[in-house]
Amino acid sequence: MIAQIPFWQRKRLDQMTPGEWESLCDGCGKCCLNKLEDEDTGEVYHTDLACQYLDTERCQCTVYSDRLKRVPGCTVLTPDTVNDYHWLPHTCAYRTLAEGRPLPEWHPLVSGDPDSVHQAGVSVRHKVVSENQVPEEDWEEHIIHWVL
Repeated sequence: MIAQIPFWQRKRLDQMTPGEWESLCDGCGKCCLNKLEDEDTGEVYHTDLACQYLDTERCQCTVYSDRLKRVPGCTVLTPDTVNDYHWLPHTCAYRTLAEGRPLPEWHPLVSGDPDSVHQAGVSVRHKVVSENQVPEEDWEEHIIHWVL
């Protein structure tokens, strides 16, 4: 008997159910890092400063269902907008699938283990601080390059 092909391999992003779409998130927490944009070039720089609502141990939003009210400008990925976020890390499952690449072995959907993203060192666990700990005028000092 042939094993069923996983939904992410047989469906386009716009064909996925809301539950399937949400399950694509690997829980890395990278999209919850503050970003700085160069006004002249439009280039986006990631910082090691996490949104105040990111649980940095679990790499999950603590106010997910209410996040858009609490954080204006919070990233909302949809099949129609995923390609608009050019700053998404190369490892992001949404970007990965939108670009036609397979999910990596450490992705929880592939490994079956929600901690595999952390074990692979792909998440922001133990690499970030809360935005509340650093004055905004000092954020440029927190630009990082390990996200991409």
